[in-house]
Amino acid sequence: MKLSEYCHYDALGLAQLIRQNDVTPGELANLALQAIKRLNPELNGVIECFDDQLDVLSLPALQDKPFAGVPFLVKDLILHLEGRRSEMGSRLCQGMVAPHDTYLAERYIDAGLVPLGRTTTPEMGFCSTTESVVSGPTRNPWNPRLMAGGSSGGSAVMVAAGAVPVAHANDGGGSIRIPAACCGLVGLKPSRGRTPIGPDAADGLNGLGIEHVVSRSLRDCAAVLDVTEGPSPGDPYAIIRPERPYLSELDRKCEPLRIGFTSKAWSGSHVDAEIVESTKRAALMCADMGHHVEEASPTFDYSSFRDATVTFWCANIAQWITQISEMTGRPITNDYLEATTLASHQYGLDLKATDMVSAFATMNMISRDVARFFGKFDVLITPTTALLPQEIGTYNANDPGLDAFGWTDHIFSIAPFTALFNLTGQPAITLPLGMSASGLPIGTQFVGRAGREDVLFRLSAELERAMPWAARHPKISLWTDSYTTPSGKE
Repeated sequence: MKLSEYCHYDALGLAQLIRQNDVTPGELANLALQAIKRLNPELNGVIECFDDQLDVLSLPALQDKPFAGVPFLVKDLILHLEGRRSEMGSRLCQGMVAPHDTYLAERYIDAGLVPLGRTTTPEMGFCSTTESVVSGPTRNPWNPRLMAGGSSGGSAVMVAAGAVPVAHANDGGGSIRIPAACCGLVGLKPSRGRTPIGPDAADGLNGLGIEHVVSRSLRDCAAVLDVTEGPSPGDPYAIIRPERPYLSELDRKCEPLRIGFTSKAWSGSHVDAEIVESTKRAALMCADMGHHVEEASPTFDYSSFRDATVTFWCANIAQWITQISEMTGRPITNDYLEATTLASHQYGLDLKATDMVSAFATMNMISRDVARFFGKFDVLITPTTALLPQEIGTYNANDPGLDAFGWTDHIFSIAPFTALFNLTGQPAITLPLGMSASGLPIGTQFVGRAGREDVLFRLSAELERAMPWAARHPKISLWTDSYTTPSGKE
């Protein structure tokens, strides 16, 4: 198989080729590593390749698995692999090695996915772009002067550019959906408790964080969730399990839904006119498909939401940094941490136990407020981001002039629609339904009731058929001849 052929298959397609003995896992791994070698100098999305995986790939051990031998990348945050470095985008964490696999990592491997490397992330994941001091800026494959989104930016650029069909990502405020929107991908944040995060933590960010993937195809998004969803020992949440495989939902007719849509940010942030129009087009398409659509939006106390979000993030960052400093012996200074991380750490240290209790009370209050809206509507449509991808350096995590609140406001100015649903725990998916006049992808977010990923998948499948995106690819990608035949020959 050639690179120019490899990039045309999604993960399920590559797994089918392996089952048919048309290609081996070793061949696919070599192709993926070759693609990373060619693309990464311009995109900077991978910080380490696991070349030793080539020595352990075995077709008999993989062939009965749903993603048998499919190349995969893991984001260097939260999820970790035994014996591999886990550095969280930070100088403070450099050289840290994971003592075991997380439960989710075990599920990826059990499904046949082959981890071939670690992808970039901003420090501690607290940023809407991926531009850490330790690894430098990760660049958008549609325009390398622009941000890739964060915090799963490294995974997003490698999937968008064709190096792998699917990659691990996680989301504590939009970190799956923002880079998926910036890079033209599908990005689902599942419901709270849908995928495991243990055994090292009960949940992510006190319930705000959730794990999944970014992908080019909707069917890969659904199929990966099928092999990873469900509880693990000691999980703190019980969540309704799906009635059917999520992959099968894509072929089921979507019942008429009650859909609300808005392009007005609850924070009051400006929303780009092209993004407003793209959101309206998606809403009109849903109406044309027979759904009841009207302009409507949840109402809640945004100031309280903002305070609770800062409390959860900063309390967790303070704990992580304190523990990591003790483990590594490195001091908590700007020699090892970025300025806004230090500011968030200090704010977290200054919080009282009663502040955390208040934040949980706010989570409850706002979840109830938003649930009332979803008592009337099945789905809410919003923009994923308020702005198109911005210039590299716009969201500078090493800016000493920003405190914890200033930094939070700054990074969510590009994505004011995502973090609410981390607080409420609802599923939300971004689909690359639009394109700007300048040739950049525009993501549209669809939010469902808690536990109703099935509804989102059925609606998304209708939209994928009506507004297909599979033929759109960035310039820096394997769909551009110079990256598959750099010397004139493959």
